[in-house]
Amino acid sequence: MKFPHRRQFLHLVAGAAALPAVSQTARAQGYPMRPVRLIVGFASGGAVDIPARMMGQWLSERLGQQFIIENRPGAGNNIGTQAVVNALPDGHTLLMVNSSNAINATLYNKLDFNFIRDIAPVAGIFRAPEVMLVNPSVPAKTVPEFIAYAKANPRKINMASGGNGAPGHVAGELFKMMAGIDMVHVPYRGGGPALIDLLSGQVQVMFNALSGSMEHIRTGKLRALAVTSISRSDALPDLPTVADFLPGFEASFWAGVGTPKNTPAEIIGKLNKEINAALADPVLKARFADLGGTVLPGSPAEFGKLIADETEKWGKVIRAANIKAE
Repeated sequence: MKFPHRRQFLHLVAGAAALPAVSQTARAQGYPMRPVRLIVGFASGGAVDIPARMMGQWLSERLGQQFIIENRPGAGNNIGTQAVVNALPDGHTLLMVNSSNAINATLYNKLDFNFIRDIAPVAGIFRAPEVMLVNPSVPAKTVPEFIAYAKANPRKINMASGGNGAPGHVAGELFKMMAGIDMVHVPYRGGGPALIDLLSGQVQVMFNALSGSMEHIRTGKLRALAVTSISRSDALPDLPTVADFLPGFEASFWAGVGTPKNTPAEIIGKLNKEINAALADPVLKARFADLGGTVLPGSPAEFGKLIADETEKWGKVIRAANIKAE
C-alpha cells in the first residue's frame, strides 16, 4: 500500500477538517431551502401572533420562501415551545419567543425542556409596556393615591389577570411587593374576560397590555394610572410610569425569535441580520408603534441576555408570591 507524503497527508487532513465549515456556510447561503414554520404558542390575533405575522411577511419577501405562522396554543405557550425544541435544528422551524417563556421556566414545576438550554436566541422584535388600569369607581387618580387607598383597605381590592402566571399577574404581584399592599388576585381564562369584569366594576384593578386598553382609556371607561415600562410610552406621553413612584419597577411584554439549539450559527446570523433590517424599516417601526411598543433590535447574545435576565427576575417574584400554574 502506497502512503501519501507527509505534506500531501496534512493537506488532506486540513481539507477534511474544513468540510463541516464549508458545508455550514453553504447551508446558510442556500437558507431557507423550503417554507419556514414560525410557531406561535397562542391563538391567532393576539399580542404574540400579530408581530409574528408582520415579521413573517417581511422575511418571506426578503428570503424568497414562505414563513408560515403556525398557531399552537395551549399550556400557557408550552405546547408551541415543545414543538420547536423537538424540531430539526436547521432553521426551518422557529419559535415566537415571548415573556411567557421567561415566566413559565419557574411557574411550571415539570417541563420536558429547559428553555434557556434548548432554544437558541435569534433576535428580539419588540417590547411594549403594560398599563395599570382601575375602574373609575376607585377613588384614586394617581399611583400614590391608589397605594394609600389599598393600605387603608387591605384585601378589599380585587386584582384581575388573564390567569395564574400571566404577564399581568406577575406584574401585579411585583407591584404588591414593592408597594407593600395586599390585594386579592382574581384569575380569568384570558385577558378578555378579565377586562369585561374590570369594566363592569366586578374587579377594581388590572395590569393589561397597552394595545388592548387604549380604546377604553380614551373613552374614559377605564382610568389609566401609569405605564409599567422604565420610560413613558409614546402612545400615552402624559401618563407617568410606575417607576416614577416605585423606583426600579419594570414589567413589559416582549417578543422575538428563537430556534432549536444546535442550529448553525450562520443561519442564526442570517436571520438576525434580516430581522434587524426589518426593525430599521420606518413603515414596520410605525406599525409596532401602533401596537404601543418599540422595536427591539440587537444581536442574538443581547436577546439571550434579555431572556436570562427576565427569567431570573420573574422567577424571584413567582417564588416569593408562591404562584402556581393553573
